[in-house]
Parts: sequence; C-alpha cells; structure tokens
Amino acid sequence: MNRALLLNALLFQAGWLACIYAATQPLLLGVAALMLLAHFLPRGRWQAEGRLVASVLIAGSALDSLLLQMGVFDFGEPRTLIPAWLALLWALLGTTLNHCLAWSAKPWWLSSLLGALGGPLAYWSGAQLAGVGMPLGETVTLTLLALLWALLMPVLHGFAALYRARAALAG
Repeated sequence: MNRALLLNALLFQAGWLACIYAATQPLLLGVAALMLLAHFLPRGRWQAEGRLVASVLIAGSALDSLLLQMGVFDFGEPRTLIPAWLALLWALLGTTLNHCLAWSAKPWWLSSLLGALGGPLAYWSGAQLAGVGMPLGETVTLTLLALLWALLMPVLHGFAALYRARAALAG
C-alpha cells in the first residue's frame, strides 16, 4: 500500500474512533472533523471529491435515520435524526471510496462482500463502544445491516465512479 492510501486509511480509522467516542465525549467530534478536513488539504481535493463526500453523508445519514425511525437503533434518548457523530462517520467513509477502499469497487460483488462483512462489524463494534442499543436484537440487526450494506457499498462506489467521470469530462 502506498503512503497516500495508508494515510487515508489511518485518517479514516482515527476519525472513526473519534466519532465513536464523541458519543460520550462530544469534544472528540472536533478531532473527527479535523480528520475529515485533513483529507481535503491537498490542493484541489475538495473540487474532486466534495460532492462524493456530501452525497455519502446525505445518503448514509438518511439511511441511518430511517433505521432509527424503524427502531433498529436506540441512542438512549428520543430523536428523529441520527447524532452528529454518526453523520460525520458517513462523511469520513466518503473519503475512502477513491482511495483506500478503491480496490473494492470492481468487480461489484467485492464491494458487496466488503459491505456485508464490514458494515455490520463496524456497527456492532461502534454500538458497543458508544452505548447504542439494538432493540431488535443483535442477530436481527446485524443480519439486516449485512443485507443493506451488501447493496449499499456498490451504490456508494457508483457515486464515486459518477463523480470521477464528471470530473474527467470537465477537466
């Protein structure tokens, strides 16, 4: 793995941890935001990837908010939308699609497999650390998440490909 991909993976992992712990230590949200900002520091990266990160943030936050409304998650308080730390996690995920997770884009089933395995694992470990409840039970919740993420990862890589193609046409 080259240095840029390794840095991208490390920034994502550090941001993931900061977001998870921000559930109980809100000041860590600033640390996670710095990890996101660090991704955009290289010149021109916002123009190249800003729409992708925003799209992943919006799509992911909408999906998790829907799951919240369906009773899949319990954040310990009544709420309509997911907390900021979880939304920021979606933005951080968006920074990986053209970089450290680019290997999983093709063939499509590779991203589907990564989603089916990695998505539920990330939710389960994050829920344990952040104190997020799974009212439907772990087995039902993780199975549902595996199915959703198996569909979601190819879609997210589709967003990335679309924005790369648009940038190539414009540039």
